Amino acid sequence: MGESVEEATITKWFVKEGDKVEEDDPILEIATDKVDSEIPSPVAGTIKEVKFEVDDVVAVGTPVAVVLLEGEEDEDAGEESEKEEQEETKAETSEKQGDKKQEGATEKPSSAEEQESDRFYSPLVRSIAKQEGISFKELDNIEGSGRDGRVTKEDLLAYLESGSQKTADESAPKKETAKEEKSAAAPAKTVQAPKVTAGAGDEIKEMDRLRKLIAENMVMSKQVSPHVTSVVEADVTNLVLWRNKVKDQFQKKYGEKLTFMPMFAEAVAKALRDFPGVNASVDGHNIILRKNVNIGMAVALPSGNLIVPVVKQADQKNVVGLASELNRLADAARNNKLSGDDIQGGTFTITNFGSFKNTIGTPIINQPQVAILATGTIEKKPAVVETPTGDVIAIRHKMFLSLSYDHRVVDGALGGMFLRRIADYLEEADIDREV
Repeated sequence: MGESVEEATITKWFVKEGDKVEEDDPILEIATDKVDSEIPSPVAGTIKEVKFEVDDVVAVGTPVAVVLLEGEEDEDAGEESEKEEQEETKAETSEKQGDKKQEGATEKPSSAEEQESDRFYSPLVRSIAKQEGISFKELDNIEGSGRDGRVTKEDLLAYLESGSQKTADESAPKKETAKEEKSAAAPAKTVQAPKVTAGAGDEIKEMDRLRKLIAENMVMSKQVSPHVTSVVEADVTNLVLWRNKVKDQFQKKYGEKLTFMPMFAEAVAKALRDFPGVNASVDGHNIILRKNVNIGMAVALPSGNLIVPVVKQADQKNVVGLASELNRLADAARNNKLSGDDIQGGTFTITNFGSFKNTIGTPIINQPQVAILATGTIEKKPAVVETPTGDVIAIRHKMFLSLSYDHRVVDGALGGMFLRRIADYLEEADIDREV
């Protein structure tokens, strides 16, 4: 699993307790955001214990199964027997201590009752909460900034730091205006999807896990970011002529297929360096300007779903490096071999509508980014071309570029200048560029 992956969902077990496995045999399948991965056994032996069920969410570093190596059965049985004796002794001691308690004492809730919570908390958050004496009931009231509203370490530490201030504030009398009381009492508005019924002959097909994730993320993005879209038309004649001239030589020299996407990515990476306000994220009222330029490329999967692998440090790669990385990621995506890190850390996304012969698109922002570029199909068009001897009508290769951006932080001026800069870089392609 990638460095940025904190947890995974178990989607399938290939073994059960008592099964024998060889080294590298698949044991289980996990899902991290959009990537499904088979996890092999690191050793040969017998599955002694399966610690989690299908659909359980497990934090990184947590053991999910115990594999008993050959020859360890007797030793393990002895350890189990010793543990059972220790547990029996503890139980007897507990009973005796319980008898000595006064009859009128109030019983405290069991640890199981104290720890009941439907909300997921990472082992680190649980550990800090235990050390600080924070109950799960109190944890449930903390607003989380993590994915799906989960409480992170930073959220918990911030809560602890503000605890004394909150206590002081709560001890002071408060006066609420009638307007505040009314606002607090008013229930939050929720949007209800229309009720849909299937008619005779209709086929009902349940969304798969990936499609459900995509649906949830798209709805969330539209709710979080006010979307605005700007469009420009770019004359990419020189770019097309250069690619046609060098693509065979490029593949022979580097063993990589040369598509237009590496050139699009190169232009976008340069423009992001020129306009860092687009290479950003929003955290409440704070704008985070990203240090790295990591460009995600939307890839259509054979299943019809969509995934966005990420080219890290795209501004530090030339066309050869971009072509190599893009081809690797696209191939891994289509063969379900992407790692967790391959889809993490994106700061900007490109989606290529042109691969389906579409001219213009208005894509939805890939959160927590603030903009996404759609590239349309390249078409031959008659155009007016300025020459030293006057204007002429010529056949040119043209395409539309459309940029959807988050109007909370990217205004029309910034979005328009950024989009125009991408078009300028594409139009200024050197037809004599060496490969």
